[in-house]
Amino acid sequence: MRQKTFTEKIILFLSLVIITEPLLSQQNNCIFKEPLLIIDFGSGKDVKDINELPLSNYNRVFNACPIDGNYSFVSYTSNCFHGDWHTFNHDHTLNSKDGNMMLVNANPFGGVFLNTTVKGLKGKTIYQISLCLVNVCKIGGGCAPLPPNITITLTTLTGAKVVSFQTGLLSQTATPRWKVYSGIFTTPQNVTSLKLIMEDVTRGGCGNDFALDDITLRECIVTPPVAKTPEKQTTPVKKSTSTITKTTEKKVYVKSSPVKKDSAVITLKKADTSLLTHVPVKQMSPRQIPNLILTRENPLIKQIETSPGDIVIELYDNGEIDGDTVSVYDNNDLIVSRAGLSHKPVGFRIKVDTLHPYHELIMVANNLGSIPPNTSLMIITANNKRYEVFISSSEQKNAKIVIGLKE
Repeated sequence: MRQKTFTEKIILFLSLVIITEPLLSQQNNCIFKEPLLIIDFGSGKDVKDINELPLSNYNRVFNACPIDGNYSFVSYTSNCFHGDWHTFNHDHTLNSKDGNMMLVNANPFGGVFLNTTVKGLKGKTIYQISLCLVNVCKIGGGCAPLPPNITITLTTLTGAKVVSFQTGLLSQTATPRWKVYSGIFTTPQNVTSLKLIMEDVTRGGCGNDFALDDITLRECIVTPPVAKTPEKQTTPVKKSTSTITKTTEKKVYVKSSPVKKDSAVITLKKADTSLLTHVPVKQMSPRQIPNLILTRENPLIKQIETSPGDIVIELYDNGEIDGDTVSVYDNNDLIVSRAGLSHKPVGFRIKVDTLHPYHELIMVANNLGSIPPNTSLMIITANNKRYEVFISSSEQKNAKIVIGLKE
């Protein structure tokens, strides 16, 4: 690779703009501890693969320009695919000499590209996960715009989903632009290890390529609410000793330590620096809403207020079994995919509590069966109360059920 001049290096550095993007969950009263876990993909060509098991749609290779359905751990790229990709002289990690990023050339059929285990967590604890992504395809390159859309899922080791986030479209840019995504989740009781799974849900290869770096986990310490000054009273009272408490977020500054050659991909350490700055997460933007919800009507069918607890939901075909299939979204997160309805229930659980006070369930018909429309019965059991919801959906209309925490 040709050596860059000093001026070219400065221009490239300034072009690596970092944008912070929210994921779907938020916690506005967190102070974050130092990172418990940093996955920076080490340095050198022979680093350990982060994926613990073979993946069905992806293979690891050892070059800086992997082809469709392959990934590699590299510190740079150079004129890949006749200049259709951006050229990188370094990864995202600050002050990391020869540090690697995970470079992914998307499989045209999508699929999981990362599957690893995160250890050393505490049960019933709030954490922030952060990660950095960049679309490596240039605008005006050899491919039409086909932005990646990454789903990040954390499950227990037995496969129970803890949380799932979606980045939204990772668009092509004229110069490389790293984006920092962050989201909040709570570990289940007595769970100290989770599976971290990432999948690109965009289908198609050309233009759908990206790099990943600096996955970070930090514990959230919830701060108490700000105390209010007492209201003035009409009669004389003893002067109050109450004061307003100001809570500020702890700031930790970047000072990355050197990475040894051939270091492990996953680094478990007590870090004295912060690679990422937390930004409170906003509501999902329209570009992140699935097309099956955006392009159809979503009338409200049922609204339920309930006390904290687990909610059991079961789906049945309401009528003759005719091949109806449905998908269910919870706050725009796909939780049931193309389930066939019959006299046997398709069941799942959601939790309603102060951390999860609102669930907007959208039932989507994937087909109409042999006897249109797609009809189903949803049975909701919440705190010993049973609700029956009869649903008729079509290719033009979904059905919305809202379940919220009772105040």
